Amino acid sequence: MEVFKNQNLRKNKWSRMKVKEIAEIIDAKVVCGEEFINREICCGFASDLMSDVLTLDSEQLALITGLANMQVVRTAEMADVNCIVFVRDKSVSPEMMEVAEDNEMVLLECKYSMFNAIGRLFQAGLQPVY
Repeated sequence: MEVFKNQNLRKNKWSRMKVKEIAEIIDAKVVCGEEFINREICCGFASDLMSDVLTLDSEQLALITGLANMQVVRTAEMADVNCIVFVRDKSVSPEMMEVAEDNEMVLLECKYSMFNAIGRLFQAGLQPVY
């Protein structure tokens, strides 16, 4: 982490975040699961490959992705992910919302690129999965 040596990052000071804090940090809109925005998230994982998500063994995870289709929500359901952030101004479909509601997931829409969104979350102290 030498690259961040002289920056005001919370290096090695990981913190849990509530979903609402994540939404604030990345200027995201909660489109589903508003009643669960006080859930704690311990770490984040960014991927457009849902096969990578299935390899994770982590609870209280936020998935950050630019892929916006039913496969993402179904994969999150199988992997017990209850917070999905859709970056690059991707929109959630009504079908995706319906499945997310049935599984008590929070869905966020964010205008930033994946790189920008995860950079902001990392800088704010959200721990990566690995």
